[in-house]
Amino acid sequence: MWRGLYTAGAGMITETKRTDVIANNLANAATTGYKRDKAIHREFEAMLIRRFYDHEDGGMVGMNSDINTNASLNTSSLDVTQFKGFSADPFYRPSIGLLGLGDYIDEVAVDWGQGPIETTGNEFDLAIGGEGFFTIQSPDGIRYTRNGAFFRNAQGYIQDIRGYNLLDEAGQPIQIPRDMFNREVIISEDGGIYIRGEGTEPYAEDPNQIVTNGNAGNRQLLARIQVVNFEDRMALGKQGDNLYYAKTDAEGNLAQPVANNEAVVLQGALEKSNVQIVREMVELIHNHRMYEAGAKAVTTQDSMLDKSVNDVGAVS
Repeated sequence: MWRGLYTAGAGMITETKRTDVIANNLANAATTGYKRDKAIHREFEAMLIRRFYDHEDGGMVGMNSDINTNASLNTSSLDVTQFKGFSADPFYRPSIGLLGLGDYIDEVAVDWGQGPIETTGNEFDLAIGGEGFFTIQSPDGIRYTRNGAFFRNAQGYIQDIRGYNLLDEAGQPIQIPRDMFNREVIISEDGGIYIRGEGTEPYAEDPNQIVTNGNAGNRQLLARIQVVNFEDRMALGKQGDNLYYAKTDAEGNLAQPVANNEAVVLQGALEKSNVQIVREMVELIHNHRMYEAGAKAVTTQDSMLDKSVNDVGAVS
């Protein structure tokens, strides 16, 4: 019975952790570029149960032709294997079977599925179609994100909502001429950041502003956004704030990203979270029922233990 209590309790702990993961997914259902987590469970190694006093010599048929009676096995009708008319075959060790010991959360995996793309019209809102990550310079070092909600600060640097700079292919912050109108900036699908026309000149209505001139069909390349990917997604860890960091392997080597030339950068759009609220709610209800079943099992076995100790085991 004690094993049953532990098994049911382990199941309740598993469902509690799974519920926490689902709750976090629901909380980030509206977070731009968020990738849902999924709790992966694994069963503890099962125990092979056999009865006490089953003799080692009675294991296989024909393994010892001299052992063919209970007496040769030093057993009697008083042994645990010889009760209520039951007699163990001396050439076969009875097997009760495997006893499961419950399960546990083995890992929390990330669902990298593409989220829906939503058009915003903001020149510096960017979405990645396909695999890949934007590269961000944070106080803790290089970080990676799918959240493309960027803006241009007063100095012309493209930053995210935390003020972290977006990096180009050379690993440098991307700066737009500070007096340039946003509408003059074009970001191509390969991540190139261009200015329309062939040159710049002061804006007639406001000399403090700059506009482009010349043939508007021409473009001036300022920088190219660094979009990277990882061959092993297990090398990425979630830091929080919708950022990912590169992990180190057993030898202490930092995982290195590779350039992703197949990703498509979409200007004026954002990738929404890939969380499906209805599916998460269904899983939440399922987990709640599994938790209740485990709690009921604990209560039932506790009642059986109470009856065994206080009633069956009572001295009259």
